[in-house]
Amino acid sequence: MQTEQLWLKNAQFFDEIDRMLQDGHSVTIRAKGSSMFPFIRNERDSVILQDSKDIAVGSIVLARLQNRSYVLHRVYRLEKEAIVLMGDGNLYATERCCRNEVVGVAVKIIRDGRYVDCTSRKELFKAWVWRKLLPVRRVLLFIGRRWWI
Repeated sequence: MQTEQLWLKNAQFFDEIDRMLQDGHSVTIRAKGSSMFPFIRNERDSVILQDSKDIAVGSIVLARLQNRSYVLHRVYRLEKEAIVLMGDGNLYATERCCRNEVVGVAVKIIRDGRYVDCTSRKELFKAWVWRKLLPVRRVLLFIGRRWWI
């Protein structure tokens, strides 16, 4: 069976995701890039997104940044006027966005046919530990990328 493909520009693709989430649907997207390694792996994992009403430190969110690009990163810090995001695979780089620029929140990761609940205590604890390991993350990422990729 042949699968049809539809090619869209990123802006069209993410605008449609935004619209579907606002309409109450959940959306599944394939992960691209390594900024969320080791929790989400490029081209292997998919992420199920839902609307963005519940945002907390540790949540994985899809956000539209000021330059109209989109990122799927973890909420690193909540500030009065902004949300600070950081990819799990990043060492220093953060992004800032407003709450209304968060398009959706990841609720599950699909990995090798299994569903991983991003909101479970276990996953949030692993994310908390990973955040605390930020000072040694460079070494851990080097080892992890050589071992798992």
